[in-house]
Amino acid sequence: MPKMLIAKYKIGQVVKHRLFPFRGVIFDIDPEFNNTEEWWEAIPADVRPRKDQPFYHLFAENAETEYIAYVSEQNLLPDTSGTPIRHPQVEEVFEWDENGNYKPLDDMLN
Repeated sequence: MPKMLIAKYKIGQVVKHRLFPFRGVIFDIDPEFNNTEEWWEAIPADVRPRKDQPFYHLFAENAETEYIAYVSEQNLLPDTSGTPIRHPQVEEVFEWDENGNYKPLDDMLN
């Protein structure tokens, strides 16, 4: 039986990239790599992540723009800045609560 992978981060959590200057909020998680081979091979071999780990879909931002990112668990760290993400799609999926956390909108849970 294959080993069950447990994601270190959760949906709604704000994270930052370990190597590159961007951060985002997680909106989906793949238990292991689930993108194209072309995408994976486009990453330089010396920093290419393993496929056998969770990968996270982020509403991401850097200093210049907002975008969707797909990032391996090994390349993420918790973002403890307490600053909301400015990506325009965040408000379609999450609400920012009084404790400074993202929670899925109630209608998304039904």
